[in-house]
Amino acid sequence: MTTLPSGFARARRWLRDHPLAFDATLAFCVLIAMICGSFADPGKGHGPTFGTRTPEAFSVLLMVLAASALVLRRRHPMAVLAVTGVLTATEYIFMDPPAPVVMSTVIALYTVASRTDRPTTWRVGLLTMGILTVAAMVFGSTPWYSQENLGVFAWTGMASAAGDAVRSRRAFVDAIRERAERAERTREEEARRRVAEERLRIARDLHDVVAHHIALVNVQAGVAAHVMDKRPDQAKEALAHVRDASRSALNELRVTVGLLRQSGDPEAPTEPAPGLAVLDELVDTFRNAGLPVEVAGADRGPGLPAAVDLAAYRVIQEALTNVRKHAGAGARAEVSVVRVGTTAEITVLDNGRGSAAQSPGTQSGGSDPAGGTGTPGGGHGLLGMRERVTALGGALTAGPRYGGGFRVHAILPIEARTGEPEPPGPAAATGERR
Repeated sequence: MTTLPSGFARARRWLRDHPLAFDATLAFCVLIAMICGSFADPGKGHGPTFGTRTPEAFSVLLMVLAASALVLRRRHPMAVLAVTGVLTATEYIFMDPPAPVVMSTVIALYTVASRTDRPTTWRVGLLTMGILTVAAMVFGSTPWYSQENLGVFAWTGMASAAGDAVRSRRAFVDAIRERAERAERTREEEARRRVAEERLRIARDLHDVVAHHIALVNVQAGVAAHVMDKRPDQAKEALAHVRDASRSALNELRVTVGLLRQSGDPEAPTEPAPGLAVLDELVDTFRNAGLPVEVAGADRGPGLPAAVDLAAYRVIQEALTNVRKHAGAGARAEVSVVRVGTTAEITVLDNGRGSAAQSPGTQSGGSDPAGGTGTPGGGHGLLGMRERVTALGGALTAGPRYGGGFRVHAILPIEARTGEPEPPGPAAATGERR
């Protein structure tokens, strides 16, 4: 069964979707009200009396024309106000007592006030109030101070005020709706930005893990193949290092890829992210791969924030991987981690001269402003390190050392902050290996 409130709600929605039908219904109701009011005699007693007079045919014609004009009040509000105002003034001038044609003008004035701005409402409202009030006072048979004449002034003034109030409320509601939509769009954009940042971070982690461990596996596998026939014991040791490196790579990949799981998925990662606490293990993997690495200074103070600790570990890992891949035979590396005030400084040095097989753009001391190797297979190691460091508010420089070798220097704030990566400066874009 349809309830009364639901029926009213459906009728309201229908009228809102069909404004012309609503205006026609309103015009018909105004016409009925004007005709009923034309049978009332204002009188001089305690109020109007009904049945003592009937409207003239001319007044009925004016009322019908004024009500018909209201059908177009939304499409042409100013024109409808002008027509109804002229018809009302005509009624005041030629008929005595006048029929209430002014009702149509009140509706038209309300429409203008609700659909225009406030200055226009003030100008049009005052002009309409003045013309109709003066016409009623001058051409009517009643005294100028009669309640009928003052009623014309009051009703036209209230129509202007009510229309302006409705217009202000509509503007306020529209502003709130627009602000809510803009806030929703901002939240969606922020969510997309955070997703993109997280994907970039995961991509950097995957690059660091794969580049480091696959490079070690490649070196140890080459050693094992070389000494397999003559020195099987050394080959077994190299294969053991391959096994350890591959197991470590699988574990780190499992942790990194596990970040992509949904909240309810099983086997969520529980292992902590690598940091400077396992720096010695990282250095040992390179030493086992044939790269002499010396830890010149390692900070032993209070632990760094998780994001800074991970960034420092990844910078050292990527820098040593580049040394192992590009510095050439006989190269040595030196790692330093020290705190300076509220920052942690990570430095990785090598004395390599570059391998003969690599392209000139990747040799130690070479230059590649784009951050690549200069070959189709070039990587993005230094670019990833720079993005990781600048995302925490730090700075990274990389370039050739005087006298040979390469230097990677990163400055990380102890209190990490998230920011937009800044474009690398001239000093940071020189001598990139990858």
